[in-house]
Amino acid sequence: MAKVENALRLTAVDRKAAMLGLEPGMPLANARAMLPALKVVTADEPADLKLLARIADWCDRFTPFVACEPPDMLLLDVTGAAHLFGGEKPMLDQIREKLSKQGFALRAAIAVTAAAARALAHYKDGTIVPPGAEAAAIAPLPVEALNLDAITTHAFRRAGLKTVGQVSARDRNELTARFGARMVFALDHALGKAEKPISPRIALPDYMAEHRFAEPIVTEDVIRATLHSLAATLSSVLEQRGEGARRLEASFFRADGTVYRIAIETSSALRAPDIIERLFREKLDALADPLDPGFGYDLIRLGAVRAERCVAEVIGFDADANEEKEIRFLIDCLAARFGANRILAFQPNDTHIPEAAFVAMPAQYAQNAKWERDAKEAPRRPLRLFARPEPVQAVAAVPEGPPLRFRWRRALHDVVLAEGPERIAMEWWRHQSPQPSRDYFRVEDSQGKRFWLYREGIYERETLAPRWFMHGVFA
Repeated sequence: MAKVENALRLTAVDRKAAMLGLEPGMPLANARAMLPALKVVTADEPADLKLLARIADWCDRFTPFVACEPPDMLLLDVTGAAHLFGGEKPMLDQIREKLSKQGFALRAAIAVTAAAARALAHYKDGTIVPPGAEAAAIAPLPVEALNLDAITTHAFRRAGLKTVGQVSARDRNELTARFGARMVFALDHALGKAEKPISPRIALPDYMAEHRFAEPIVTEDVIRATLHSLAATLSSVLEQRGEGARRLEASFFRADGTVYRIAIETSSALRAPDIIERLFREKLDALADPLDPGFGYDLIRLGAVRAERCVAEVIGFDADANEEKEIRFLIDCLAARFGANRILAFQPNDTHIPEAAFVAMPAQYAQNAKWERDAKEAPRRPLRLFARPEPVQAVAAVPEGPPLRFRWRRALHDVVLAEGPERIAMEWWRHQSPQPSRDYFRVEDSQGKRFWLYREGIYERETLAPRWFMHGVFA
């Protein structure tokens, strides 16, 4: 039961309650008046949605195009998949039989449009409608089969239109003027005269290959061999299209209905079966909760979730052709084992703020960046840059210049050489409050140590004690 429109109502009933005259939507008070010993349980919508998602995962073995319609409906697009199970009727019988063994009561039907299949599943369970016969199949059904709002359905009843056939016989202009174009489209959709695509709960892969087993398999060697075979099949398809996979997902369908999905990502477009199988092996070995085959897997599917165009690489005669590939393969292996967000690479950032001049990002998505400078020029930035500038005490300072002597980390340094200032204005559009500018100096002390100091704010004669910070040290 659940509270609907400020009243407690039944949301679902079991078979025995239905035989005694109870039905979903009935007020709880009326149900208790009919059956004083009625046992009711509060509806748990999140748990129901989770269960529906589990059933949808199980249905993926018949077609990857599965859509959920809460609270209790699934739509499967079986176009081009029925022949794998011997036809539409054997496939429908197999779905009904296996779900019934799992303890579920269901109604099912097959039609060209989703609206027609929904209507027939509710009122003519087990119907399989050939293409073009939808109008005749749903004509005798009540208007409730159109799944319209309660006001429209009541209006049809008051007008004497009690079946779908009676509604469809009326003039379309009359129906549009009275009920709107949306209702007319819903009617045409149910009659097979209009098409409305369904949205799958899981995005379909760009390319897919699968292997069904006559008997469930449990051995690791067979699983790896199957992944390699599926990778080879995908590789041939990708090669014909001139593409490679950047993200691959392997789905393992267990005989008891449990589905495991394992995904890997690559740093470049990939289609080599040996490398794909190796990356999945790394991923499977690194799982904190290893895959439990249970009674075995009866289906393994491999899909290229994201594919990209393979760009031909031009390699010079003096270049090592395998060096970059080995580095990319190492990155992919480490990412598969430890996670992509733990294998990072530094990338230059388009900003003049020193601490933001680079950014760490997953190495699989990093571009080949070259950090170059003129060998004859002294480095303008220190090799070691502090994450947070450290305060410096200026013991002796001169106007508009660096301190002649400063104390940093309890050590006193005498400046003998200095270069600067290099003024850097902060990015005002990134901060709500104004940030002071910085005047940077490269200084060297009497012991030959070189530092990178900056003064906070623009120098003013009235400023008696400007603030100094150490931002980095040179090698």
